[in-house]
Amino acid sequence: MAGPDIIAFCNQKGGVGKTTCALNIAVGLTLLRKKVLVIDFDPQAHLTYSLGLDAHHLTGTVYSVMKGTAPISQAAMPIRGMSVLPANLELARLETEMAGLPAKESLLKKRLEDVSDAQYVIIDCPPASGLLTVNALVACREVFIPLQMEFLALKGMSRLLTLIEDVKKRYNHNAPTYRVIPTRYDARKRLNNAIMDKVRERFGDRVFKAVIRENIAVAEAPSFGLSIFEYAPKSHGAEDYLDLCREILRKRPAG
Repeated sequence: MAGPDIIAFCNQKGGVGKTTCALNIAVGLTLLRKKVLVIDFDPQAHLTYSLGLDAHHLTGTVYSVMKGTAPISQAAMPIRGMSVLPANLELARLETEMAGLPAKESLLKKRLEDVSDAQYVIIDCPPASGLLTVNALVACREVFIPLQMEFLALKGMSRLLTLIEDVKKRYNHNAPTYRVIPTRYDARKRLNNAIMDKVRERFGDRVFKAVIRENIAVAEAPSFGLSIFEYAPKSHGAEDYLDLCREILRKRPAG
């Protein structure tokens, strides 16, 4: 039996909606009756907080899994039909503690070998190119890159693509490939349309057809510990994310 489809959400520029994308896609896939494991792999724990969890009072986290003191089956929490492996600030110590380990870049991949009850694994990466992000890239099959329709966001893509290519050559010859998710798109803005045209011209079929439009409810939902589907189920944001999840299933129907 094939393992889960492991997807890393990456962008080295902070504040681009990476965590929001990861959360809403995880919940959307769950609504479409897929079994999903969500991993917060960012020491800032934004995904953990966005689920309404208090990161300061967690005992089982991704840090304990990576350290080998707890298996994923023990540390993951059932939340809204998903399994969630949360994070807290402890995770920031991991890069230093892993530095001298053999095969340190493949540690997450090894930990995920025990996952048998998920069809999709969603990893929210930190906005950096350190050892945590490298672990996620080595472990995943695909990288999803949320990209705001802004000039500077597009300029920052080259560093991430270089890192992906480097990881592919050094550690994992079969993966990862990458896909681009257009976010915060406003068809009324000329610059947004110009950037969208550039993105589709440059990346072609790697760009999802589904587009996440600018929507205030998408930005508000995490502060209430909710996904867009719970916070504003009839909004454009909920519609767009469900369209995106359906496109993901059409292209790679895991399970």
